[in-house]
Amino acid sequence: MTMAGTLSVADRRSVQRALESIAEEASAELLRGFRGQTKIEFKGPVDLVTEFDRRSEAVIRARVARDLPGLALVAEEGGGELREGAATIFADPLDGTTNFAHGHPVFAVSLGVVEEGVGPTVGVVCAPVLGWTWSGVVGDGATRNGERIAVSAQRELGRSLLATGFPYDRREADPINELQFAQFVAIERYVAQGIRRLGSAACDLCLVADGTYDGYWERKLSPWDLAAGAACVLAAGGTLTSIEGGAVEVRSGSLVATNGAIHDALVSALARVRDQRTT
Repeated sequence: MTMAGTLSVADRRSVQRALESIAEEASAELLRGFRGQTKIEFKGPVDLVTEFDRRSEAVIRARVARDLPGLALVAEEGGGELREGAATIFADPLDGTTNFAHGHPVFAVSLGVVEEGVGPTVGVVCAPVLGWTWSGVVGDGATRNGERIAVSAQRELGRSLLATGFPYDRREADPINELQFAQFVAIERYVAQGIRRLGSAACDLCLVADGTYDGYWERKLSPWDLAAGAACVLAAGGTLTSIEGGAVEVRSGSLVATNGAIHDALVSALARVRDQRTT
């Protein structure tokens, strides 16, 4: 398999199969610690890391080195280096660490491939307590537990179920996302049918991919938070842009993901809230 440059659809499928196996093994490691005695450390005022983040990442690193040596790997806890011209796996060994630490079932192993000049192309997200594994290859479709999925057919923002999230550094950061959430709930309460906040960007994106959510937006994400879920959204027929409506760059940290039909309306609604802050 040639790993440099742009991957063929056949190569993407081969990578997908390997990542599904890796995610399954890493998820089994997480289940060993779920609702148990877990050592917790703080990387910031509210940003947690547990011993199981590191155990899961150790599994991922060992398996990628063995099974996918031609791909670069960048993971949340240990980092990594991009290699010019090489496709890169962005790995979150435990997306939703705060949930995990509190015994909340929404967390996942997130493994996404980004191709230089192309963007996210392969994604695998395994949420072990939920019992769901989402998997997608751009150009070849997406699945949940092996069954084909597609984005929703909802065409009205007012009847849409949306999702968002808030950054770990929200105590110091610009509070625009909290303001946008509040505006949707209060001033623009009729813009959407409802808004959810799960605490796992990877799961949020996959719930757009499988038609549960009609749209999702968030800021200040890391590439390992969004690469896998973004690939699943695209593979399932969805639309991704920046919050301003431009092209998505995984290292920019912000995006809007929708079924496509409500995309312009959601981007416009977010812009109205942003504009209200400056008037």
